[in-house]
Amino acid sequence: MTINDVEAAALAAVDEAAIGSLLLDLLAVPSVTGSAAESELQHVLAGHLERLDLDVDLWSMNLAELRAHEDFPGGEAPRTEAWGLVGGTRKNDGPTLILQGHVDVVPPGDLAQWEGDPFRPRVVGDVVHGRGACDMKAGVVAILAAMSAIRATRLRGQVAVHFVVSEEDGGLGAFGTLQRGHTGDACVITEPTGGALMVANGGALTFRIEVPGQATHGSTRYAGVSAIDAYLPIHAALARLEARRNVDADPLMSAYPIPYPLSVGTVQAGDWASSVPDLLVAEGRLGVALGEDPAQARAELETCVAEACADDPWLRAHPAVVTWPGGQFASGRLPVGHPLAGLVGAAHADVTGSSRPAEKGAPYGSDLRLYAGAGVPTLQYGPGDVRLAHGPQEQVLVSEVVTVARALVLATLRTVGEQVRASPPL
Repeated sequence: MTINDVEAAALAAVDEAAIGSLLLDLLAVPSVTGSAAESELQHVLAGHLERLDLDVDLWSMNLAELRAHEDFPGGEAPRTEAWGLVGGTRKNDGPTLILQGHVDVVPPGDLAQWEGDPFRPRVVGDVVHGRGACDMKAGVVAILAAMSAIRATRLRGQVAVHFVVSEEDGGLGAFGTLQRGHTGDACVITEPTGGALMVANGGALTFRIEVPGQATHGSTRYAGVSAIDAYLPIHAALARLEARRNVDADPLMSAYPIPYPLSVGTVQAGDWASSVPDLLVAEGRLGVALGEDPAQARAELETCVAEACADDPWLRAHPAVVTWPGGQFASGRLPVGHPLAGLVGAAHADVTGSSRPAEKGAPYGSDLRLYAGAGVPTLQYGPGDVRLAHGPQEQVLVSEVVTVARALVLATLRTVGEQVRASPPL
């Protein structure tokens, strides 16, 4: 599509130097999920939105009320507060496009594996290293840069910026934002997609399996039952379950060796080296297929564990217990044929001079499913490689942030700009 004069002027206003500087500033705030710095960053970003002359809604969420809601998406990080933040242009008669990003990051893990402090961003040429670089403060910066570039442009619709907390552990922030009534006609979440259009997300359910044993002195282990040994047949059964659940996966997930992984992330057992452990607790995540009811996925895992227990003499009499703490991510999907994918894809192609990016599904849970579940057609498009997220090599190219910001400018103007060239796409 040809770029018109209004679009060209807005593209020229995308400030690459300001993008790099702002990214470094945001990365220096250690906004780990549930921390005080997460709340601090929301207030910092509120200031940025106010300077863009947006109408800003910054509020303290009612945690008790949200947690009591029947659709509450779950959470894992302890917290005493959560702040919502929405900034919008003046409401007009046209559609509302949401640009969304989460401000929280996961903990840095083993600091010895990092080159320097993970919250003191390091720049090497075009590359910025630091916790949250791609997941997803680069996406947050791309949104702010796009909004700055179009601030002088007349709109027939509205752009609403949603910055949310707690995405990493369930989606409390997005859930609370939608519950407050902030909605729209379409949404772009700037999660790291490496230039692709993520039009669907698999889900992820956190599970806990408690396996009993019988304690005794290590020197007489034959008189007891190790909870570790008792867990092993369950672990093998979970691997078989994963294999079954990944037969004939949706074509959008065909690029992944395992579209819907089942992974045990922590195993804890025993409290003394010379004692036979009487309890093992395993926690992990169960991938949810596109379109699958999470209740059905939970039932399959519970049946798997129950059948493994029925086949074992000890577990038959002392069955393992399955519970579902933490984040509960359903799957989500942009409706097939919805124009948002073509609109964002064309914007990316026009900015880069390349073909339209591929449409894919993502194997991880995200806020996409909350917006889609609320009736807001949503996709993910943003800077960074998700394979680097949550690791000690997390990084992003500033040039990629600039590309996404420019594509967001075109997509926004072609959706809610005054000079939309065709019938309203949303």
